[in-house]
Amino acid sequence: MTNKTAQRNDAVLVLEDGTAFRGRSYGAQGTTLGEAVFSTGMTGYQETLTDPSYAGQIIVQTAPHIGNTGVNAEDAESRKIWAAGYVVRDAARRPSNWRSELSLDDHLVEQGVVGIRGIDTRALTRHLRDVGSLRAGIFGGEEANRPIADLVEKVKASEPMAGRKLAESVSISQTEVVEPADWGWDKPVVAELAALDLGIKAMTLKRFAERGVRVHVLPATSTIEDIRAINPDGFFISNGPGDPATADEQVELLQDVLREKLPFFGICFGNQILGRALGFGTYKLKFGHRGINQPVMDRTTNKVEITAQNHGFAVDAPLDGPTEAPQNEFGRVEVSHIGLNDNVVEGLRCLDIPAFSVQYHPEAAAGPHDAAYLFDRFVDLMLEHKN
Repeated sequence: MTNKTAQRNDAVLVLEDGTAFRGRSYGAQGTTLGEAVFSTGMTGYQETLTDPSYAGQIIVQTAPHIGNTGVNAEDAESRKIWAAGYVVRDAARRPSNWRSELSLDDHLVEQGVVGIRGIDTRALTRHLRDVGSLRAGIFGGEEANRPIADLVEKVKASEPMAGRKLAESVSISQTEVVEPADWGWDKPVVAELAALDLGIKAMTLKRFAERGVRVHVLPATSTIEDIRAINPDGFFISNGPGDPATADEQVELLQDVLREKLPFFGICFGNQILGRALGFGTYKLKFGHRGINQPVMDRTTNKVEITAQNHGFAVDAPLDGPTEAPQNEFGRVEVSHIGLNDNVVEGLRCLDIPAFSVQYHPEAAAGPHDAAYLFDRFVDLMLEHKN
């Protein structure tokens, strides 16, 4: 390899605090900026990359070997890769799996996702764990050989995640309908569900459909009139990227839904929006929860679930006992689930209206299936209040 070839393959990851890691380009070569976050999942890199909740973020995989099984169309959780960048330690030289249709490297190139390989991701993860998630940039080719101080200034000029509004950018543009029959359901439709797409994952839709629920997937900008037009048996708000403090329109929409006593279920961003609709605040976590091995206590059953998570913000609500919602028209609410690593609110349950939510991902793609019961709980809630 000539020096010029080596320089073309050079890449450097630079954090806003001046920390830098040198490696080699992976995927598309170029420059990308975003918030550096780490994911502790040992499997499911394709599902991770195609999770819209990662929009605007540079994913650091803590698992050292990435790309071993390639990628395939069936495992994608959305229509594209939303992550701003990708950081791995040991990238597979070639995929080896009977389901593989393309190498991960080629897939990243195809979708224009800039990455870096060959860096000490354990050291990077320990740093982010200690100082918190930071703005970062991956610089490839000639840019990688510029002075680090110049690159740090570029990173510092990028937009921080706090205050960033992203859900509308990943949502669909027009309503789509997911039929239960398309996922093996051969009985009459059990319920009609209106689902607000703030970055919904394909497996979430499948989990509803395989239980006989027809899902009307709505754009992020939908109104209460759009929901009424469907005359649904329930309302759902999905996961999604960005700061929940920017979701004023969705908060107001959910308040309208709650006033109509329509059963509600929220996941991740949907949990934060329920918290805000009830009058609680949200805040940014130091480094967030990302991966498929996060322990959560379900206070209803006192069982511990190992859950899949991907969030950098949380709801600020009292952990102990039922409390009157700050928006007292909605009555009492309690924290139904709690994170066992740091006592973060992982779920809310309203006691006077039919609404609940969780901060994690019960659809589990990838991840454990400990929390799949939540879909059954919501179907039961819809049937209980069905006209």
